[in-house]
Amino acid sequence: MASSYRGLLTSLALLFVNLLLLRAPLLPHAHGAAAGAAKSKISAVFVFGDSIVDPGNNNDRITAAKANFPPYGQDFPGGNATGRFSNGKVPGDIIASRLGVKELLPPYIGEDLELADLRTGVVFASGGSGYDPLTSILTTATSSTGQLELFHDYKERLKSLVGEEETSRVISEGIYFTVNGANDLANNYFSIIPLRRHQYDIPSYVRFIVSSAVNFTMKLNEMGAKRIGFIGIPPIGCCPSQKELGSRECFNEAAEGCCGSTVLNAAIFIINHPACPNVHDYVFWDSFHPTEKAYNIVVDKLFQQNLQDLL
Repeated sequence: MASSYRGLLTSLALLFVNLLLLRAPLLPHAHGAAAGAAKSKISAVFVFGDSIVDPGNNNDRITAAKANFPPYGQDFPGGNATGRFSNGKVPGDIIASRLGVKELLPPYIGEDLELADLRTGVVFASGGSGYDPLTSILTTATSSTGQLELFHDYKERLKSLVGEEETSRVISEGIYFTVNGANDLANNYFSIIPLRRHQYDIPSYVRFIVSSAVNFTMKLNEMGAKRIGFIGIPPIGCCPSQKELGSRECFNEAAEGCCGSTVLNAAIFIINHPACPNVHDYVFWDSFHPTEKAYNIVVDKLFQQNLQDLL
């Protein structure tokens, strides 16, 4: 059993190990001196993407993709369901903590954020989002474009509090991660609504998503981000929900979710659902999202193998 979990974790690690690291010298808006200085300090952590990293931005949205109720958060500090799609912390929290920035990375929306939080980073991610605009329409999530608009709003908000010079420092010395694309495949292209399958075959849809992701990343760079971790799509077929659907191409193994393994064992469909008593034995918390323990292992691998190129 241990070896099967280890194999799944190796596959799951692709979520962070298939990482395109973009540093200032590689991007058109970079300047050598600023880039060199940035390597020695991290002012803030900013995260964009989907439910893997959403810490509660969807709490007040009318959407099925939310997690601000039990059993979510049962192992979070205080046992609170904050909107994070796991039993505890999610990758943004773990990364910010490992970098020594702060212990928890808050959502930008719906939080009464203190100035200290704004200066050290927030999360713009929205559960159900994707690079394909249709994905976010189907799930009523904040699209990747909408998240960039929130980042623009954030910059203006911070500027009004600390001035332009300090805002520029925070933005240029920050580190950025985008974790997106899984919903484009699992909840859009391969969903029961076949709109994109009528428009694209798989290779052309992948090209469309890659193009959208590149455009997103370059726009983020234009807005001041100099160190960007562009994180690849995980092996969707390893999610318990996708195994249930029979999407097994290229994937040999998957685990049960602590809260269930069908497409209805996640988000609002498991409100007050009893979780398994031995969550630490599970890679997946629900049918889509890993446990905090699994996330810690994945982030460890990120730091050991990739992140040094971004620091």
